[in-house]
Amino acid sequence: MSSSDVAFRLEEAILDYAKTYPAEFHFVNQFGKLLAHSDAYKRTHQPGHFTGSAFIVSEDFLQTLLVHHRKLNRWLQPGGHADGDTDLLAVAMREAQEETGLARLSVINPAIYDIDIHPIPIRKDFPAHDHYDVRFLLQASVDDVITVSEESHDVKWISLNDLERYTAGESVLRLRKKIPR
Repeated sequence: MSSSDVAFRLEEAILDYAKTYPAEFHFVNQFGKLLAHSDAYKRTHQPGHFTGSAFIVSEDFLQTLLVHHRKLNRWLQPGGHADGDTDLLAVAMREAQEETGLARLSVINPAIYDIDIHPIPIRKDFPAHDHYDVRFLLQASVDDVITVSEESHDVKWISLNDLERYTAGESVLRLRKKIPR
């Protein structure tokens, strides 16, 4: 399967997402424009590129596993650059495993759970840019061993009721609102 076939499917998935969450349609046009670029899955594409991330919830849907990101100094869901991989669910799974140490993750639904465009500040080795983040809902056991990667200060299961104690970011808080009940 060619990357253009996958990109087309991503475009369809994003349009399906827009039907489910019409209030977030403002992201859809921007994602569509990015899909037109063949190198949009590479971190070198400027002014932005695709990333994949995982909103990991506990088996009882009462907690989420967040990482305290070292460079951004914020609590976030695990995720990262596609680095040329057009399968953003695979990217989200890989990044979640690398950043949390969890070996067992389950995909609750392979459909897009959330999309977001967020700015990444300038660093001495890279200009400011945007991450076009495609997010998926995953599940793990709170009893599984977690580890802190070198990309993070900490990794922690957090009660969804206490999420505001860790972040005020609407991008993360919105993820909680979408949990199936």
